[in-house]
Amino acid sequence: MSLDQNLFTLNVSPNAKDPNIVDLVDGSGTVHYRKEKLSGTAYTVRLHDPTADTVLATATAPSAVSKHKTLQLHNPDAVIELKYTGTLSFKWTFKWEEHEFEWKREECYILRKPDPAVLVAVTKEPTGRLKTTTVQILDYNLNRFDIDDRKGLEIVILTALLTFHDMNEALHAPRSDDAPGNGIGTSTAALSGLLGIGLGNRKASSSSTNLNVAPEGDSPTPVLPPRPPPRTGSERISELHMMRTLQGEGEANEVEVGEEGSIEEFSRFAYGLLKDDAMLFITVRSASPAEVPKVLRVVEETKRLRHKSGEDELHQYVMYDTMARKGPRRIKLDDPRPQAYAPPQSLVIHLSKIDIPELKPRAEVKDPPSELGWTVKKNVGAIENGGATAGSSVGNQEKKGKGKDKDAREREKAQKRAEKEGRVAEKDHKHGSPPVIISRTHPDHNKFGQPALSGSPPQHRPNFRQPSPSPMAAQMHRQDGHSAPLTFSVPNSGPYHASPYPSPGRTSAPGAPGYPAGYVPPHSTPPRPPVNSRGRW
Repeated sequence: MSLDQNLFTLNVSPNAKDPNIVDLVDGSGTVHYRKEKLSGTAYTVRLHDPTADTVLATATAPSAVSKHKTLQLHNPDAVIELKYTGTLSFKWTFKWEEHEFEWKREECYILRKPDPAVLVAVTKEPTGRLKTTTVQILDYNLNRFDIDDRKGLEIVILTALLTFHDMNEALHAPRSDDAPGNGIGTSTAALSGLLGIGLGNRKASSSSTNLNVAPEGDSPTPVLPPRPPPRTGSERISELHMMRTLQGEGEANEVEVGEEGSIEEFSRFAYGLLKDDAMLFITVRSASPAEVPKVLRVVEETKRLRHKSGEDELHQYVMYDTMARKGPRRIKLDDPRPQAYAPPQSLVIHLSKIDIPELKPRAEVKDPPSELGWTVKKNVGAIENGGATAGSSVGNQEKKGKGKDKDAREREKAQKRAEKEGRVAEKDHKHGSPPVIISRTHPDHNKFGQPALSGSPPQHRPNFRQPSPSPMAAQMHRQDGHSAPLTFSVPNSGPYHASPYPSPGRTSAPGAPGYPAGYVPPHSTPPRPPVNSRGRW
């Protein structure tokens, strides 16, 4: 990876006097850190400050190629665990304060899940080798995070990087150069474990093949143990079941009946699953259409074994052709061909210790056969026999439901109308008005229909504020010179109460003797408005 020339850069320079010492120097040649590898059976590395001649950190591990290393910081003391977390790639992680860091070949990141990682250190190394020549610490990225001990983090990053150098040397070192005291593991188990890290190239694989060559001497060559015999019977069925479960192709309680294995082997395996108290039911399914009859025989044999052992009977639920093929939709205009019986393409049988109502078969409601004389009218939705309706359809039921809703709305409107009339009557009673009597003997006038054509004029409804144009005026003003008696009643109480008209005196008529000629009696009071049949003026 390309480096920024404007950043502080440290170059890895091996010491010319001691091969176990490596210096980290800047561009001007000043030594900032010095790594020293100690001899011994265990892997030990110290990082010194050459200016103060103090030990800054110590890295220890059983060997240089171990997947777990311990970093001990001094002044102040702190312990950091450096762990290998990769499978086929180079990946080492460690924690500092509240943050987690990760080394990936040439780069070191600070992890911020679920946010993307941030680069904090970068190195430059030759192609195909994990041997760093230059390293840079990206301070501008570290300033974005709350890190109290920045110097300690720098020491941990550099110490981890230098241990990777020793691991790379142990992987690529020839066997003739190995010595008991150089700190490199020489056992076959240790070197074979290095191959799983994924750092070696073809040269590492070739060196691993040379490990099988016996060294010079009289020691015999170790003999490889014989390969175990392949599993058979129920063990083989159990192995296939475990492989399918681990690959996510099935559940733990599913038994897929395939070509491999006999009926007895599958039935014994299914019976073994049902022995578990936590297994309430199992599912036996066919792997292909050819195994559909085999599934039936496996299920019958499993129930026979369970019945023979004296255990409770099982509930059986069968499902046919559960796997439907998806394809383009085609409209077939040809007549259906007569089809003979064909076995199902797939079969699934559930054997359960408990009752499962969801898996019970549901009966399909079909129309009665035409041979019995029953016909189905789609428009009416009723079944008739010889023209007589035997029942009502769903459509009629919907109409009934709508009729019920309409009746309920009508009742609700009538109730609101009665409440409104009650409020009006109460209001009139408070103001002293006569009670309003509304007759419901005749239906209301249709507001939306046309008026009926009739030759007679509409009946006049008098108002209490205006006199009715009735023949009463003609009766009061007659040509014979006297008024006629009133033909309507006058209320005895209320705001419109008035004293009754004075009765005529015991005199003769105006035309009789005693009255002057041409005398016309004056009207004492104006006529009162009539009262209608509903009690209103």
